[in-house]
Amino acid sequence: MDGGASGGKLIAIDGKSIRRSFAHAWDKSGMAHMVSALVSQGGNRLVFGQVAVEDKSNEITAIPKLLELMDLKGAVITIDAMGTQREVAGKVVKGGGDYVLPVKDNQPALRQKVGALLDEAALGGIEGLNVGLFEQTQEHHGRRETRRVWLVDDVSCLGKRLLDLWPGLGTGSLAMVERERQDLGDMTGKKTVERHYYISSLKGSSHEAAEAMAGYIRGHWSVENNLHWQLDVSFNEDQRRIRRGHGAQNFSRLCRIALNLLKREQSVKIGIKGKRLNAGWDHDYLLRLIAG
Repeated sequence: MDGGASGGKLIAIDGKSIRRSFAHAWDKSGMAHMVSALVSQGGNRLVFGQVAVEDKSNEITAIPKLLELMDLKGAVITIDAMGTQREVAGKVVKGGGDYVLPVKDNQPALRQKVGALLDEAALGGIEGLNVGLFEQTQEHHGRRETRRVWLVDDVSCLGKRLLDLWPGLGTGSLAMVERERQDLGDMTGKKTVERHYYISSLKGSSHEAAEAMAGYIRGHWSVENNLHWQLDVSFNEDQRRIRRGHGAQNFSRLCRIALNLLKREQSVKIGIKGKRLNAGWDHDYLLRLIAG
């Protein structure tokens, strides 16, 4: 496993609905839904692929199609729990990449075994089992958050049947992330703790490997902050009322291309929305954006 999320390109895959793209107010089933791949490499976060689906439930079939469009060699793929599918894992491994996939109740047998092992490892370890641990604490917005990551690469406890079903997992690892939050303004000192479990084709159980895993897991949420949030705030996507034919999907693709161009241009130190306005006012700046 690389020493951090910047050691290789991180591809975060997630879907987003275009909220007002339905044809009729009484029937929102036709709402456009786009599955995008956001690639983080060298400090840049750009959209490298996108597939349109009829609704969120169809993400399962769209994700393998999206993976086929990209060069996965040397990349680490992260997806939300809906993408934790054997076909997805197989596509990633076949393409020369690695995956980090969350395990939830949609995979009950896997979830039970992974949770039991990592919960016990977090209590003080299991004799003969190497456990990597990484811990980080941050304070922001009046809240203290501590994140701990436990990582093991002895996956034999899952059993041969499960390991045979999941490509790459037999030589991979299992991870647990614990998030402890405390409101610093709460005099009672009340804390909330939640745990999340992951499977990965990445090998390693050292402190450095656990730190790298923490980077990949946390890096997945860049798709929310660096794509979905910016499309809503800078491009007002959720308020767009394009509804006829494939208009909503096509305009969404154009917005993602524009967002890539705006992120790449660094001569003006302002936000994405400001750059859009500047491109409308300054013809030379617009040409510089397009030419790259």
